Amino acid sequence: MIGLYIVIGILVGGIAGYFIRKVQIASKVNSIEAKVARVEEIARNKEKEILLEAKTKAMEIIEQGKKAETDFRSQIIKVEERLTKKEADLDRRVSDNDKTKEDLAQKKLDLEKNQEQLKEVKQQQLEKLQKIANLSTEDAKRVLLEATEKNVKDELTMLTHKLLNQARDEADKKAREIVALAIQRCASEVTSETTTTAVSLPNDEMKGRIIGKEGRNIRTFEQMLGVEVIVDDTPDAVIISGFNSVRRHIAKLALERLIADGRIHPAKIEEATEKAKKEVAEMIREAGEAAVYELGITDFPAKLVQLIGRLKFRTSYGQNVLKHSVEMAKLAALMGEELGADIPTIKRGALLHDIGKALDQDMEGTHVEIGKQIAQKFNLPEKIINAIEAHHGDVEYSSIEAAIVDAADNISGSRPGARRDTYENYVKRLEDLERLASAFEGVDKVYAIQAGREIRVFVTPGKVDDWAATKLAREIANKIEQDLKYPGEIKVMVIRETRVIEYAR
Repeated sequence: MIGLYIVIGILVGGIAGYFIRKVQIASKVNSIEAKVARVEEIARNKEKEILLEAKTKAMEIIEQGKKAETDFRSQIIKVEERLTKKEADLDRRVSDNDKTKEDLAQKKLDLEKNQEQLKEVKQQQLEKLQKIANLSTEDAKRVLLEATEKNVKDELTMLTHKLLNQARDEADKKAREIVALAIQRCASEVTSETTTTAVSLPNDEMKGRIIGKEGRNIRTFEQMLGVEVIVDDTPDAVIISGFNSVRRHIAKLALERLIADGRIHPAKIEEATEKAKKEVAEMIREAGEAAVYELGITDFPAKLVQLIGRLKFRTSYGQNVLKHSVEMAKLAALMGEELGADIPTIKRGALLHDIGKALDQDMEGTHVEIGKQIAQKFNLPEKIINAIEAHHGDVEYSSIEAAIVDAADNISGSRPGARRDTYENYVKRLEDLERLASAFEGVDKVYAIQAGREIRVFVTPGKVDDWAATKLAREIANKIEQDLKYPGEIKVMVIRETRVIEYAR
């Protein structure tokens, strides 16, 4: 019985569940259908909006098209009006041209007729002139041509003279402008050399060590370097005197080295001198390299650059030759730019114009001749050689570059305060003294000291004995008296010295 109730309960529950499920499904179906209806309604509304918007845009496009069409038609009408007007103008011009052509044809006929009449009148006049002057046509032409030729020659002469004067004035004005511009753009400092150099000392006690026992040290120093060491009352300083700036600078470096070392004796003096000479040689090389670098010259051989550096220790009327040459190269280059000349050739010619002065104390001949030989030795171009030769007017210019180099030399040397004539004359006198004494046989070295009041001549002991040294001193003194002009008197000292060196090992 209970089992039956259970079965009946299950059946009733299943039926109830079925109906409940059916009601739920129906409810969901109704909900979905409602949603679909709402979506369809929204879609229809959206469609209406899109159609309305599309119609609006279509209307706008149609309106714009109509407006563009109206504008285009208006432009076409205007173009047609302009073309119509131009056609009317063209027709009128064609008509005017036809009329002008007819007028020109009529004028041509009238002109031909007038020319015929002129020919007849001219022939009649010529016949009358021939009868009056008793001259044929050819004779009349000749007389007329001669008179015309004379008048033209006179006018040409006057015009030529006028043009030449104007050209000279313009050339002079242009030259002044170029020179002024070059000087303005390149103003180097004025360099004046002296013949003395001061060397500072740590104390006055060092003066006695420099002099040495019985003057041994100072005498050795002066003999080796060819300078004069002046030890006076100046506190903590000595003066090195000598006209040759290379020797003087070597002496200064050697003395400063000795003072720093503190040991001063003949062997140390020799050692310091050798080291100072190497330092000065290095300074000369650096000075030459700096000069060519400053001017942008890169193709000079090393030996030629070394010779250029030697000019750092040469002066011309108190003006440093190397600085003068560099300044002159810049001036010449500036002028060459204005005149359209070859700038590299000008710079090289200007820098090397006084190169002979680097060796004129060691070779015979003028610095121009020596400079030419140096240039030829290094196979320099002919224009550069001519610039070296012609800068003192010894030869004619072969190019505008040589003329510019000469002009720049005069400009650089003639600036106010650039040179001192008295100093140059003084140096030349000392050089002449040394050169005169060096010409004698057996002479090894010659040094002019004490402002040229004394000359020391070192001879080779193997070639000159004591008696010959005495004779040589007299001969040199006589030669100086005959060939040179000098104030006061000059002391000639011939030194014959034998050194024997041996090493204990």
